[in-house]
Formats: sequence, structure tokens, C-alpha cells
Amino acid sequence: MFIYLCKKIAIPGNVRLRCISWNTDQGFIACGGEDGLLKVLKLETQTDEAKIKGLAAPSNLSVNQTLEGHSGSVQVVTWNEQYQKLTTSDQNGLIIVWMLYKGAWYEEMINNRNKSVVRSMSWNADGQKICIVYEDGAVIVGSVDGNRIWGKDLKGTHLCHVAWSSNSKVLLFGMANGEIHIYDNQGNFIVKMKLSCLVNLTGAFSIAGIHWYHGTEGYIEPDCPCLAVCYDNGRCQIMRDENDHNPVLIDTGMNVVCIQWNHCGSVLAVAGSLKATSQDKDVNIVQFYTPFGEHLRTLKVPGKQIAALSWEGSGLKIALAVDSYIYFANIRPDYKWGYCSNTVVYAYTRPDRPEYCVVFWDTKNNEKYVKYVKSLISITTYGDFCVLATKADENQPQEEHETESIGATYVLVLCNSIGTPLDPKYIDIGPLFVTMTKTHVIAASKEVFYIWQYRVAKKLTAMEINQVARTRKEGRERIYHIDDTPSGSADGHLDYSRATEGTRDPICAITASDKILLVGRESGTIQRYSLPSVGIVQKYTLNCRAYQLSLNCNSSRVAIIDLSGVLTFFDLDTRVVDSTGQQVIGEQLKLERKDVWDMKWAKDNPDLFAMMEKTRMYVFRNLDPEEPIQTSGYICNFEDLEIKSVLLDEILKNPEHPNKDYIINFEIRSLRDSRALIEKVGIAESSQFIEDNPHPRLWRLLAEAALQKLDLQTAEQAFVRCKDYQGIKFVKRLGNLQSESMKQAEVAAYFSRFEEAERMYLDMDRRDLAIGLRIKLGDWFRVLQLLKTGSGDSDDALLEQAHNAIGDYFADRQKWLNAVQYYVQGRNQERLAECYYMLEDYQGLENLANSLPENNKLLPWNKAVELAKNHNMKEIGSLLARYASHLLEKNKILDAIELYRKANYFFEAAKLMFKIADEEAKKRTKPLRVKKLYVLSALLIEQCHEQMQNAQRGKVKGKSSETASALAGLLEDDVLSSTNRFADNAWRGAEAYHFFILAQRQLYKGYVDAALKTALHLRDYEDIIPAVEIYSLLALCACANRAFDICSKAFVKLESLETLRPEQRQQYEDLALEIFTRHCPKYNKKSDLDDVLESGDGKLPVCVATGDPILEYRFWMCSVCKHCMKAKEASNYNFCPLCHSTA
Repeated sequence: MFIYLCKKIAIPGNVRLRCISWNTDQGFIACGGEDGLLKVLKLETQTDEAKIKGLAAPSNLSVNQTLEGHSGSVQVVTWNEQYQKLTTSDQNGLIIVWMLYKGAWYEEMINNRNKSVVRSMSWNADGQKICIVYEDGAVIVGSVDGNRIWGKDLKGTHLCHVAWSSNSKVLLFGMANGEIHIYDNQGNFIVKMKLSCLVNLTGAFSIAGIHWYHGTEGYIEPDCPCLAVCYDNGRCQIMRDENDHNPVLIDTGMNVVCIQWNHCGSVLAVAGSLKATSQDKDVNIVQFYTPFGEHLRTLKVPGKQIAALSWEGSGLKIALAVDSYIYFANIRPDYKWGYCSNTVVYAYTRPDRPEYCVVFWDTKNNEKYVKYVKSLISITTYGDFCVLATKADENQPQEEHETESIGATYVLVLCNSIGTPLDPKYIDIGPLFVTMTKTHVIAASKEVFYIWQYRVAKKLTAMEINQVARTRKEGRERIYHIDDTPSGSADGHLDYSRATEGTRDPICAITASDKILLVGRESGTIQRYSLPSVGIVQKYTLNCRAYQLSLNCNSSRVAIIDLSGVLTFFDLDTRVVDSTGQQVIGEQLKLERKDVWDMKWAKDNPDLFAMMEKTRMYVFRNLDPEEPIQTSGYICNFEDLEIKSVLLDEILKNPEHPNKDYIINFEIRSLRDSRALIEKVGIAESSQFIEDNPHPRLWRLLAEAALQKLDLQTAEQAFVRCKDYQGIKFVKRLGNLQSESMKQAEVAAYFSRFEEAERMYLDMDRRDLAIGLRIKLGDWFRVLQLLKTGSGDSDDALLEQAHNAIGDYFADRQKWLNAVQYYVQGRNQERLAECYYMLEDYQGLENLANSLPENNKLLPWNKAVELAKNHNMKEIGSLLARYASHLLEKNKILDAIELYRKANYFFEAAKLMFKIADEEAKKRTKPLRVKKLYVLSALLIEQCHEQMQNAQRGKVKGKSSETASALAGLLEDDVLSSTNRFADNAWRGAEAYHFFILAQRQLYKGYVDAALKTALHLRDYEDIIPAVEIYSLLALCACANRAFDICSKAFVKLESLETLRPEQRQQYEDLALEIFTRHCPKYNKKSDLDDVLESGDGKLPVCVATGDPILEYRFWMCSVCKHCMKAKEASNYNFCPLCHSTA
């Protein structure tokens, strides 16, 4: 934090002030002094315009009221914020309660005990009770409406202080002898407080102040010390509660007058005086401490004697009563905040949660993401990433991959700009200082610094991320002691034992760029290390102790802000000769500025930087300042000649609702001058000025101005100078346009003046371009409006697209009713179904389902069947039958078969398939197709068999008695026999057509003997294949094989067929006569086989590959269709020749 005096108010008549109190809610300041002086003041509340300037806005008094009523010196003033009351008392013991009426303060109640003087008064946390303690030991507790609740006389004690606990159950009474007694809220003594800060001290000490922070704004850490007790000798203790035996101890080394916590309990102000070494008179100072006793800052205050202090409600100002003046000091807190890729990250505490609330506020889209972090230490940002340094949660198990650091006490969490944790690192050193670059995170304690080369997840696949998470890569994390001199080779290991080794010259600040790391030490030394190899390169000596270090964009200069806010600069690479004549590297630059609390180098110019000095921002170029700007914002970013600043003070007054007005962009002078020059003088002259002061941003400014005037040549040259390829392409496109007005419209669209561009397009009667522009912008509402104003065939598709896009817009925002209207017009049944479902409008869903055409993807019977199967639905049969009959009515037999098959209703599927096969056979279509249909039918029957057998096995397992299982088996056999008959028919059909096709193939290939044998088998299948076809084929094969006896029999059979027409029969007779007059119908070649065949036994298995009967003992049988094949043939086939299942 940084603090500086900013205002001084004199009290008329030089009346000395004794006490001061600032109302944290309404902003009134009450100050009491000698001769009955009591004033209520108020600084002006800021207007919206002043808020933008923050603390920089001038603050005059808006209220300055003197309250009459006290005659003696006013010694105690205390506010009751909840009930807007002011309670005051003077040296005569007179107590007055004042109330606010129409903007002014009036007496409401008076009380005078006339026995003793009031030493202290305190309202409890909810403002319901006040405790008043008198010097003589009397204690009175009263209610807000003036009634006395109880009173007590503590005999023989002199009281001087009182404080309530936050839950109003405990009262602390400070005695004149320095003891503190703990009482309950009914006035019963409990115990004396243990005062660790006075151990080993002798003599009398008086209490300078007791202040108990009530947690109204939350705590900066769980179990944070909040009760401060301070003595006039400078000894102070900060306790977690009244019984804390291990408090934080501070020796301020000053004579303390009073103490007070700020609004959120993060800073304790201790006011008093210090013996100056050179002078006899004391120096007034205010020291600032954290709840853990770390000293933050010292503020020197002019005047003879400081009497009291009070914090403003926001913690940004402090009022000090010194002699007959009120001094105001502005405070620039060290907020936990950062800025990465248009996102401001800031943290604050809330009374309802023990953790810090970290807000990732995307200033571009005005969206915020909230994350709760326990024991947050700091926030560091760079590029698109942010590192949160926290204490490790002792109760939470650490990640598997962090086994090396079991017991690690701190965590560095790498997050992206919406707060998603990407990679946590557990470390064993307190990260007091953290900095990050594009590739590294560096954290330092006072003795060691830790370097972690982080990897960015967006460049990794999910598998790699897991690997990174599980394996700690050698060299990606290293630790170095500040007294080491690393050479840059891989000599830094993860050795946390180094962290316990002390140093005489601790680290006090760090900073890094992509090339170098600078570590500042308390002696004023700065150590320079190379990155990423980490070898010590140089040591520089400064004449101050750095509090904050910052490197410029090319790592040539470092800016140093010390503890007292003095900014100096150091050139790292300059070689100079020192006073002893030695050549040294590094030179302190001449520039020095005081009261600096923030600075930022430009990202794109090593000589440009911006700094905050009190309430003014200065921009420096080559160490020369431009005129200052009144503001009190924290600098987020400085690039492209623009400074982005954030008013964190204003944001943190209402942190849950950040306002975009509190992000301010400042243009630096060269940008402002160039803009003014272009406007007043013109493009050609400005071009020369920019040539003399080149910067990509200025060239872009010129290019944009040239575009506005359609000076395309200048625009193109300027875009080339600022390396804007999109701009160059745009200018080229403009050059190809003929119409001047079209060019102007395109330029308007380029500068995001979309309304103007659209108006121009419409004026040119180019509605299509206006629609195209709105589609690019995703403004579908306007697209719809434009489409409705005209007509055209192509508009229908666009209208549908627009309606659907608007439907999506409403659906994304869960406005389902609005979405339905647009989806109906866009005929988007899928999204419509989703909306009806979300609205629970089942009638709408039913109507939609009924209106859908067949085979619509929204009617997934397959999925329904699958679900019914998985969940064993009982009524699926009837539903299936209904749907199947519906399909059959529409002659969609194959769809019905598929439905039954997926539902495991194989028998019904097989029946339908057999029916199709029969019908196809009658149509005399391709024999191969008919064979396939019979095979499919037969395969479905086989699946049905298998299903029944499985069910039977399941039942048998479940039943114990043999009789029951036997009976079930008989019943099952009965069902199986009917399916068996059906299966035989299907396989017979397949066999018939198989042999029919095989015989013809053999005949065409010239295997006439084999063809005849195969054709002979067809005689058994007259019920499947028409007899005329069988015997015609047989006669042909026999004739080809010169087996005229068989041929003769075939002709006899053909001539006797009743199905033939007379002319067909006549043709057969004529053909027979012609054949048998030439060849005698006798067959001489007799084989063993003929006897077998003619015997009519017919039980021999037939080879489905050749058509021959199988006489061998060993043969191959198909596991699916149970047909056989000769063993020697089986080796030639990978599939069964009949059913085509795998062999």
C-alpha cells in the first residue's frame, strides 16, 4: 500500500482537537476538542464524473455543522451507524446523543452522572446496546432508545477503555493500570486477559487503544487475528479472540496515542509520535500493520501532537486529528488484482464466507466468473493467464502427481482468463513475490526463488494434459538460493531443503521478462539471471531498497519504486566508468519522481511508460513527461499508444456488480495530436508528421482516415506500414467496386457503422447485401424484418433459416414458448420436439408425432425397441403387432421384418420373409435373389430356435424339480416342432434354387457330367420350382451328357405336364422326335452310383459344392444350415456355398 497526505482542514479559533470519528456508512466526521468544541463535517459525495477520477476528484466540505451542548473538553465521540446516532461526552461527564433530522444533527438525549468522567463508550455490532465506562469504575449498558439495561460499579478500579466482541457476548474493560478484564454481557467477571506483549517489561503502562474488528466485511483469512490491544509504550498484541494465548506481537517503537482497524480488518493503523534523533521535538507518525504484524508503511504527519485517527468507510482515506487541524491522507491499497486478455481479476472478502471471492470480469463482454479461494496470497497475470498463490488447504488431499511435495504448504494455481484451473503446483516456500512471463512462473520467499516452466493446455491434447499432470518433467521446476551463483547448466533441482537456509540479505522484489530475471535484495543489490537457463549474469548496486521492479519490453531498463514511493530508473546494458576509473555495466538514470504508487511500461515501445503519482497519471517518452491526467486508476495495460486503467476503488465498493464505466482508456499525446492534425490539416500533411513519429497505431489512424475519404492509395500504403493484411485486402476489394456509394457502404460496415451501411445498401436497392450484412452479424431479427419487406423465390429458404436462428436464440436463453413460435415457422421438427419436451407440453408433442412423415428420424422405432428390450417391457408384442400391421398395410414388408428382427421376434420376421420368397419365386425373378430370400428366412428361424433353447436353459436352471423341467421341455418341443416344419420348408426352398443355379453353372462351364447329377436332384423339388423348368434343364443336361435314356424320360415327363398349352406340348414332341430319330434313347455308361440313385433310398447326403452324393465317411458339415460338403472340396471354400456363413 501507499499513503500520502492530501488535505488539511483548520479548526476555527485554533481549538485543539481531542478526538475524531468517521461514520463508515454516511461519511460524517465528528471531531471533539477543548472548550466544548464539537463539529460534524462531511466531504462532498462524488458525482458520476468525479467517480471516474476517483480520489483525484476535488473533495470540498458539503456539511460543516457545529453542535452546541458541551461546555468542557469533548473527549469521546462514537457513532451508531445502524441507527444514525452520534454519542459524545465531555470532561464533566455529560453525555449527549445526537440524531440526524433533515440533514442536520440535533440533541436527542442527555445524561449527566455528575460523579465521574466518561473514559470510553462503545456501541455493539448491531447498534442495539451501548456500554459506557466511567473513570471511577462505574459501567452502564443502555439500549439504543435510552433505557438502562444494567449498571455495575467495579469498586477500586479505574476504567479507561471498553470494547464489545462481534457477537456481543463479551465485554473487555481496559483498566488504568494496563490490565484488561474480560466480562460477559451481563457484567459478570470471567478472567483477566493474558498480555504477552508486556512480558519482561516493568513499570506502569497505560492502554493506548483496544479495537475489535467485527468482521462486517469478512476476514482476509480464516481464523484471522482481529482484536488489537496497544499500549502507550508501543507494545501491541493482535489476537484471534479474547482467550488467544499465542497472539501476534508487535513492538512499534513509538509512543502510541490511538489505534484503529480499517473497514475490512486488513490494516491496523497505529498513531503516535517518535523521538527524532536529530531534534528534541517528537515527530508524529502513523504506522500501518497487517493482522499478522507485518509492517506496511509509515506516514509522517506535521504538527506538534497527534491526538486521534479514524478510517473512512471504504478504507481509502484516513483522518488525523493533529493540534487544531484535521489532516486527510489518501491510501492506495495493495489490492489483490491483475489484468489478462481483457479480463480484470480482483479479489475481495465477504462476511458470509471464509474464503476470498475472486472475480474474473471480462470487460469486453461484461461477463464475470466467480471463484472462491481460501487463504489467497496474491494474484499475478500475464498474457492470457493468471496465477493465484494460496496457502494449501490442510484438509484437502493433494493431487497424486504431487507426491514429491507431500506436506507442501503453498499452491500456485495457473488459471485461464475465466478462472478455470489449468495446473496447480504445490510448493514448500512462501510465495511472497510472484512474477510470470510467457513461459515461466517465478515465486520467491526471502531466501530462495522457485522457477516453474508452465505448459499451456490449449496446445496439448487431452492425453498429453494427463501425462503432464502425472509426470513431473525434469528441469521444468527448479529452486535456487539467493546466495547461489548458478552457471546456467541444469544445476537447479527441486530441493526444498535450501528454503530453510537463511540469508543476511533477503529478497525484497522480483521481475522477469522472456530473456532475464531480476531479483532485488534489501541491501540495494539487484541480481540478473538469464532465462530460461537461469545463470547469474550480473549484479547491480542501487542506492535504495526496491519495493517494486518492472522491466521494459526489450529488457534494457528497469524501473524501481522504493518503500517511500520514489521512482528511479536503471539502464541494465550501458557501460560506464565509475568514480574509481573502473568500467562497470549499468547506470542509474537521472530521472527521479516522488509519491509514485504504480507504473507500467508500454508493451511495444521500450522508451514509453505511464506512472501514477498521487492522483495524477504521467506518461513519459524518453524520460520526458507529458502533461498529467487527473485519475486514481490502477494501470492495466499500455500498448498501441493507449493506456487502459481500472478504478478498483470504485469497483470494490460494489464488487459483485462491476461497471464498465470504471474501465478508462487514455490516449497519449502523439495519438491525440495525430488525430487532431488529420481532422484539421488533412491527410497529406498528417502523413508527413506520422512519417517523422512512426508507430503502427498512428499509421492505422491514418489508414482509417484515408478510408473515410476513399483515398485508397494512402489507405493501402498506411495499412502496409502497420502490417495490417486484412486492411490491405479490404482496400483491394474496394478498388474493384465501380459504384462510389457501394464503396461508402462497405467502408461504413468496416467501421462497424452497420445501420448506416444497411441504409446505403437499401438506397441502392441492394436488399440482398443488407441481408448478407445482417447475417454476418448474426442479427437474425433484422434479417427477418428485411425479408418481410420484399419477395423472391430464394427468400423462402432464408426465411426458414432466419426463423430457426431466432428460435435458437430464444432456446439458448431457455425461453421455450418464444422458440416454439419460430421453430413452427421454420419447420424445424427436431428442435420443436425439444421445446415441447422442455415445456412439458405432451399434447403438442403428440400432435407433432402424428404430423411426421414415415421414416422420419424423430420416429426411431429401432431405439424404442432397444429400450423396451433392455427394460423388459411386457406389452411390446401388441405394440409391435400394431405397428407391423400398419407397415404391412402400406406394403412396407421389409420394414416390418426389420422391426420384428430388432425386437427379437424372429418367428414373425421369418414368416414374412418366407412369404416374400414364395411370392418372388412365383414371379419367376432372378433365381439368386429367390435363394437369398429363402436363406434369410431360414436363418431367422435358426435364430428363433436358439432363442427358445436359451430361454429353456434359463428356466431349467431356475427350477429344482425334474418333473417341472421335463414338462416345460415337452411344451417347448411342441412349439419347436411347428417352427421346425417351417424351417425345413425354408431350407428346402434354398436347396432347390441352389441346385437349380449350380446345375446351370456347371453346364455352362462344360462340366456336363456334374451338371446332370445336380439336375437329377431337382426332381425332388417340383413343389418349389415349376416342373417344366426342372425337366427342361434335366433334358438339356442329359442331352449334353449323351445320356439319352434320361433325356427321353425327361421329355416323357414334359409331354405329360398338364400345365402346358397345346402348342408348347407340340413343340416338345417335335423336338423329341428330332433328337431320338438320330440318337437311340439308351444309356450305356453305368456307374455304381446309378444303382444307389435308382434304388430310391435318397438318404445319402449331397455335396452342396458339386451336387454329388457323398459316399465318404468323412465330410464337412455347415454349423448353421447343417448341409454337407466333401472334405476335399471344403478346403476351396471360406464360406458355406448354400447359406454363405463362415466356414
